[in-house]
Amino acid sequence: MPHEAQHDSLENGPATGAAPAAGTAQPLRVLVVTNMYPTAERPSRGIFVQSQVEALRRTGEVEIDLAAFSASGAPWRYAVMAARFAPRGRAADLVHAHYGLSGLAGLRAAAHTPLILTVHGRDCHHPLVRPVTAFVGRRAAAVVAVSHELAGLCPVAVAEVIPPGVDLRRFQPLPRAEARRRLSLDPLRRVVLFPADPRRPEKRYDLAKALISGVPGVDLRAYDNVPTDRVPLLVNAADAVIVTSDREGYGLACMEALACDVPVLSTPVGIAREVLPGVAGTLCARFDLALWRSHLKELLADPDPHVAGRHVAARQSTDVMARRTIALYRRVLRRAAG
Repeated sequence: MPHEAQHDSLENGPATGAAPAAGTAQPLRVLVVTNMYPTAERPSRGIFVQSQVEALRRTGEVEIDLAAFSASGAPWRYAVMAARFAPRGRAADLVHAHYGLSGLAGLRAAAHTPLILTVHGRDCHHPLVRPVTAFVGRRAAAVVAVSHELAGLCPVAVAEVIPPGVDLRRFQPLPRAEARRRLSLDPLRRVVLFPADPRRPEKRYDLAKALISGVPGVDLRAYDNVPTDRVPLLVNAADAVIVTSDREGYGLACMEALACDVPVLSTPVGIAREVLPGVAGTLCARFDLALWRSHLKELLADPDPHVAGRHVAARQSTDVMARRTIALYRRVLRRAAG
């Protein structure tokens, strides 16, 4: 199989954002290093990192210098990126690396500035990547996990749990009939959404298919190179979103569904175990075919099922998480200065 097209984005200086108010301190200069960021070939890859970057910029308190690259199928590119920072690093108050392997490049850039490492999932449990995460994490000024579950799996102490957050601007409730009309879906069929690439084995598309096979009149839809502007429509078009994953670092799809007031059935992974028990009409349980099928059929007895989830999602919006991230930045810098 050919390697994925490679993509480097090295922004020299911050993108336009809100200006700080008169009399306030100068914006923090942050270099974000990540191997997860949307590309033309994979528009949804790392969109949660992009959303956090955009939310930080909107505050007007942070100037982001972005170093985004792809190392899919080419792990040597981590060393290449590290080498590009070798001469003098980049002018920044601190460096924020997303994912353990990206932290290797981040360490080079942070030779004279603090490094913050955010772990996202695979970097805490993959047998080859986990030791690298530990190496970088021990040298970082702070390690952040995107969920409490992941914090328990991280090979080093976690300073704070800060989810990437859900973008409430993109994910807003929309009448189901309107979403289906815009997607040219049959308005008379029921739709269940599997919010992942079915080719990823840990997402367990096989369980999703088994669940739907016993519920007549239901179409199972999945993400498979879906343009990002259509994802909120797919969520709103669904009668339910099902997350059958063996594991999730955070579980953004769960929060996106709640932001649209769409029912969610999820295994107890990532954020689901923290938020779904408090939302009536959702299910958070180990996959049991009879239990899940019974719950789904009960949901589908309602011709237009919804849950009161948006207020829960709002507590983990990208804007809320950006404020928490900035607070962490300032604590790290105060500690470094003291």
